[in-house]
Amino acid sequence: MTTALPVDLSRRSVLPLLAAAGLALTSAAMAQQPPGDEVYRPLVGQEGKDVIWVPTPDVVVMRMLQMAEVKPDDLVVDLGSGDGKIAIAAARSFGATARGLEYNPDLVSLSQRIARQAGVADKVSFEHADIFVTDFSKATVVTMYLLPQLNLKLRPQLFALAPGTRVVSHSFSMGEWLPDEKARLNNADVFLWRVPANASGSWQLVAGAVNGRLNLTQKFQVLSGEALFGDLRTSVVQPVLSGAGLNFQLREPGGQLARYEGRVTGNRIVGLVHRAGQAPLPFEAVRDVDPVPLLLQQHDDTAAAAPQRVAHAQRHIERRRAGAMSPR
Repeated sequence: MTTALPVDLSRRSVLPLLAAAGLALTSAAMAQQPPGDEVYRPLVGQEGKDVIWVPTPDVVVMRMLQMAEVKPDDLVVDLGSGDGKIAIAAARSFGATARGLEYNPDLVSLSQRIARQAGVADKVSFEHADIFVTDFSKATVVTMYLLPQLNLKLRPQLFALAPGTRVVSHSFSMGEWLPDEKARLNNADVFLWRVPANASGSWQLVAGAVNGRLNLTQKFQVLSGEALFGDLRTSVVQPVLSGAGLNFQLREPGGQLARYEGRVTGNRIVGLVHRAGQAPLPFEAVRDVDPVPLLLQQHDDTAAAAPQRVAHAQRHIERRRAGAMSPR
């Protein structure tokens, strides 16, 4: 069971430089003074390398970490960690190890001081780093608060993470990569994705006495496909890919609808097939050749969707103009 963040922890979140999208923060937002310490006190709206610093409510931080199902054995990496709020919350409220990557060295130093005050300095580290060139490949959870164009820029790094890594974004999405879960809280959207395994391609399927070929196509985590059993061609029914976990159904040559539950590991899928009236049996599928990387299979939606993303960002700022950025 988790506890709410103490009210004296400073607020954190990072927005990319809105001028790049033709946007501006309101004067009311810029005037707010988020907590800091006697050494350094960040200003709402202060500019960084690619970002403007603005606050995220405590309840949104907590919801982000809850949706990611953070556990003590996780490594949470916060991209653009500001004053360290999310990383500190992951350690203090969930027992995780956390790492914050922040370009502003003053915010890095502030984060380190707050972590010491919170008693989690042994579980949290903060680095002066550029998120686009820094290796965070060991993360099991990634958190961010960036405009969509920067989310899209991060996608190659995110898709290089281990399948099943959870990615949580405050307010902004990932273009055509649809979220696995959404929430809305205090006028803020929260999006969760699980990095999918690459299950696309042609697989030789062996499931007891049933042998065939499984052909799968994939768009991010969404699968479709068919199975070939000699002269029989049948659709893959209700395929679900979550991280490395792959579940689907096939109506086999005998007419029975069988349920397959497996995991994708490289060029193998291993799991159990469930048939009515029978004990589960192991199955295996082997892919003949390495698949095309997932991002190379996707249509590049960056240019086409840019106006919609800018409009969404503008609505986000307007909601804050209506009072969502008031101190809590």
